[in-house]
Amino acid sequence: MTADLDLTVTGPGHALRDRLLALDCRLFEAVAARHWPGADPLLPKLSRSANHGLLWFGTAAALAATRSPRARRAAVRGVASLALASATINTLGKRSVRRPRPLLDAVPMVRQLKRQPITTSFPSGHSASAAAFATGVALESRPLGAVVAPVAAAVALSRIYTGAHFPSDVLVGAAFGAGAAFAVRGLVPTRDQLPPPGRPRADAPALPDGEGLVMVVNRAAGSSDRVRALGDALPRAELVECEPADLRSELEKAAARAEVLGVCGGDGTVNAAATVALRHGLPLAVLPGGTLNHFAQDLGVEDVRDLSQALREGDAVRVDVGLFSADGTEGYFLNTCSLGVYPELVRERDRWSKRIGGWPAGVVATLRVLRADRHPLKAELGGKEHPLWLLFAGNGTYHRMGPLPARRYDLADGRLDVRVVHGGRFPAVRLLAAAVAGPLTRSPAHAAVRVGALRVEGVEPGTLLAYDGEVTTVEGEVTLRKLPEALTVYRPLQQRR
Repeated sequence: MTADLDLTVTGPGHALRDRLLALDCRLFEAVAARHWPGADPLLPKLSRSANHGLLWFGTAAALAATRSPRARRAAVRGVASLALASATINTLGKRSVRRPRPLLDAVPMVRQLKRQPITTSFPSGHSASAAAFATGVALESRPLGAVVAPVAAAVALSRIYTGAHFPSDVLVGAAFGAGAAFAVRGLVPTRDQLPPPGRPRADAPALPDGEGLVMVVNRAAGSSDRVRALGDALPRAELVECEPADLRSELEKAAARAEVLGVCGGDGTVNAAATVALRHGLPLAVLPGGTLNHFAQDLGVEDVRDLSQALREGDAVRVDVGLFSADGTEGYFLNTCSLGVYPELVRERDRWSKRIGGWPAGVVATLRVLRADRHPLKAELGGKEHPLWLLFAGNGTYHRMGPLPARRYDLADGRLDVRVVHGGRFPAVRLLAAAVAGPLTRSPAHAAVRVGALRVEGVEPGTLLAYDGEVTTVEGEVTLRKLPEALTVYRPLQQRR
């Protein structure tokens, strides 16, 4: 038996609805009457595990715990999709249609949930969350979506099998969930929707088995698994592991005998390799192995498969390189260069990272820098002296709001993305205001421009300058400029999903 619904209205439209509801009830009863071997102990437990989204949060945590950026993006997108679906179901869906739950007379006791849900039946929140999470993951990564989808389908089926929902509740809930995932993609595009990050295409040698590649690996990056995988993919590549203190000398030795210089490590390690590659006129192969890997991510190289694919096919692009110079001190930057608060944050983060790890160290460093009693940097811009809390210059235009944005779509646009936070009282408030502001705004607290070069005069001796995670001291006149399309870097021209 099923719930006694009052359907005494008449008319063609209502008659059709009556027939659909009757079909819904018959399908529910057919599922209740059917015995599936092994389902009785499994599906009720699976249904309970999905209460409050716990199953999906656990799955997201497992994905995020991997070292795969693609898996981490899929986890974030899945959770965001689930959150939107859950909010939509609970605020609109269940309050709009107050359908009673099915009666459980036809459902065997062994299948029934120990705690019966008390909310209205239409639509199914569990099904919406399952579909939203699985669809969100699949939009970011089809292989991961193929793994998650059967579990999501089983959760949806379990809601009918345990008697918690009618089939139509589940179907509509799943449709809500999938729609939420696509809505999230409309707000935050997936990687395959974004323009390719590298241009233009460059001529580079194809290395089908890796012969001619010398890959220098920073042992401190902890990327032994990736190095072994690269050795399996490109068996004739030469792999050289070294300690951080020996990195620059090993890069110089590798460049002397390499056709292609490779590097595995974080952004600071990649910066050192790019400097050597520029000096020797060699193409660079980057295997991300650090904590953040900003350059590799923006380039479109996430793992061994990406890099080995590009090397085998000879797929490469030319990218811009930033150059800073100050009274005899000169250096390149692939990502960012900054003066003011951020270099102090980098120094504090490095001081704490060996004790408590990278991410906690970043939090501690931010709190310590913002709480410290300090004076703003004094510098001359355009012939006028300005007090500054932060001057940030990105090698290429970054696409996210605020002074420290996250992603570049074009690594050869010829522009420096400059963000300035002016000095004054309450630096933490000013930095926060800049962080939520638009990318090209002007206010008494902050400003942003895109230029080809920048000169900062009157920098006091001992001022810290950070570039690609490294820190040095500068004084006097600091000049930032671009070297357009100066570096050839391997990247796959066709992105995987």
